[in-house]
Amino acid sequence: MKTAVMTDTNSGISLEEGHRYGIYVLPMPVIIDGKDYLEELTLTHDELYKALNENRDIVSSQPSPGALTEMWDRILSEGYDELVYIPMSSGLSGSCGTAKALAGEYGGKVAVIDNHRISITLLDSVYDAKYLANNGRNAAEIKEVLEKNAYQNDIYITLQSLKRITKTGRITAAGAAIATVLNLKPILKIQGGKLDAYARVRGMASAEQKMFEAVHSDLESKYAGIPKNKLSIGAAGTMEDKRAAKQWVDKVKAEFTGYKVTYRPLSCSIACHIGTNTQGVAVGLTARTLKID
Repeated sequence: MKTAVMTDTNSGISLEEGHRYGIYVLPMPVIIDGKDYLEELTLTHDELYKALNENRDIVSSQPSPGALTEMWDRILSEGYDELVYIPMSSGLSGSCGTAKALAGEYGGKVAVIDNHRISITLLDSVYDAKYLANNGRNAAEIKEVLEKNAYQNDIYITLQSLKRITKTGRITAAGAAIATVLNLKPILKIQGGKLDAYARVRGMASAEQKMFEAVHSDLESKYAGIPKNKLSIGAAGTMEDKRAAKQWVDKVKAEFTGYKVTYRPLSCSIACHIGTNTQGVAVGLTARTLKID
């Protein structure tokens, strides 16, 4: 069986990167002031960050059924017997459920994998799938491996500003105002596709340290005994300054020596909910030993 691997830009994998490594990547839609955009094709990260800072009306959206099936049809017409599609977690979006319903019309040739991941941990799953496909595993076998490891990942994100998350209703405007005056930084945790508040500290330096402590705790408990080459440390964010992004990656590498650290900016559809200059760190189990930079 010749099995293709497909994901969306929520994985942090760019269209160019996907083309380079033989992974099909679907651009995620973002709506700004009522106008539809597609990540990378008609919207760059810098353009989104500018819109966020201007406090424009920005929401994410699911891929259209037509966009999904059009790409599936194209992949299957290129000589593949089947494909695996790995979207963002069903716990964070309805796009996975929509894809599963559409896949039912493909006679088993399309396997939609609910890996309960997003961003840098989803990237790991996609490369795991590609590694397994390259080594002769079929779609059913890839689905089994990825769903077995679905909850073996943890993400911690610190928000620089509460402006965007206030718009989602997750925090009141009054609460956001008090937190801003006190320089309180909320730390969110994503695990198994569920977003929860994890901690609240004063200042970004304290937030960075709190996130590092959380990952170290995970390594010593949840991932105890697992070799370093079977674990992945991820760094992510929505940093406008490229130098700030590099500094964050360097801090993560220095904190977790001996681990392979991969960085990607958070996707546009994630950034529109959390704003600019966020910082994140993640840990997850991987099915391969070779990391892709």
